[in-house]
Amino acid sequence: MSTTSLYSRKNPFPAPVTVNRRLTAPGAEKDTRHFEISLEGSHLQYEVGDSLGVFPTNDPELVEAILKQLGFSGEEEVPAPHGAPVPLREALLRHYILTEPSKQFLEAVAARDTSATFLKDLLNPNVKTELDRYLWGRDVLDPLMEFESVRFAPEEFVKVLRKLQPRLYSIASSQKHCPSSVHLTVAIVHYESYNRPRKGVCTTFLSERAQTVPVFIHSAKHFHIPEDPDASLIMVGPGTGIAPFRAFLQDRKATGARGRNWLFFGEQHSASDFFYQEELENYHSEGLLTHLHTAFSRDQDYKIYVQHRMQENAEEIYAWLEAGTYFYVCGDAARMAKDVDATLHSIVEKVGGKTAEEAREYIEVLKKTKRYRRDVY
Repeated sequence: MSTTSLYSRKNPFPAPVTVNRRLTAPGAEKDTRHFEISLEGSHLQYEVGDSLGVFPTNDPELVEAILKQLGFSGEEEVPAPHGAPVPLREALLRHYILTEPSKQFLEAVAARDTSATFLKDLLNPNVKTELDRYLWGRDVLDPLMEFESVRFAPEEFVKVLRKLQPRLYSIASSQKHCPSSVHLTVAIVHYESYNRPRKGVCTTFLSERAQTVPVFIHSAKHFHIPEDPDASLIMVGPGTGIAPFRAFLQDRKATGARGRNWLFFGEQHSASDFFYQEELENYHSEGLLTHLHTAFSRDQDYKIYVQHRMQENAEEIYAWLEAGTYFYVCGDAARMAKDVDATLHSIVEKVGGKTAEEAREYIEVLKKTKRYRRDVY
């Protein structure tokens, strides 16, 4: 692995998908999958805590529906974002965002149909929440179907679309454990909106169509494990937030790190959503995982989340922090990470006998000394 890789974001590696396995049990509400992607021959190297960048393609059915709605054959030549001419079908498949209508697209629709002028009002920065409400669950096809008279020249159409971006996924493996592959833990997005099925761009690309995926390594130095093998870790990773912590544990086992490891994992149901259960329980039984605490929110009449398990173990968490432990959080930024942060402040305040201000200062020191690390999205 000493050779420098030629591959990067600008020149992604075409990586074969070798494993696409469902982690959730049949009949589960969610479809969460484990992917293994070969890096054989790429010389790409990653550290645990890093992310894998994946360039997806759009859903071919959505592309064909848009072409049909606009009366295009798909063979018309248009510029790709990098400027080179490509057939319109390829441009829509590979280069432009179709699931999130851009402001320029909405302005163009409003300019072409007088009954769509309300879209201009939604683009006022003062009514952003109303715009967000309108856009939720809508893709580019929706306004085109709603305002059927709207027409574009092929080149005009792609000019009002934004460039399709790669998705970043927390890496769920250690290269010390599996030298020539990278693992991902991905929740597949499917839902219905405005009487049409909707699909996550990259999640369904991976789960339904991808045999080879263009990938690159995105370094996340802020989320790497400490160099000290004796350092202890507390890891809070519900749902797909488990991914980097599976990698941490593989890495610590491979290197023989002596530091203690404590994992909090949560999902809806133990029977269907306990990702990597056997692996984690083996780590616990062999002592690599000092503690394994789970929170399955729907397995009882009242909701239990990871922050509740933290509260139940408040005194020991504080003792670990006082002993120099690193605290990691991965997952949902909107709710989970905020709740975990509030719980951490509460633990420091109550167990540490501090005022709210002193608890804030304590947490700030953890952040400044890089002992409180978050990878939230």
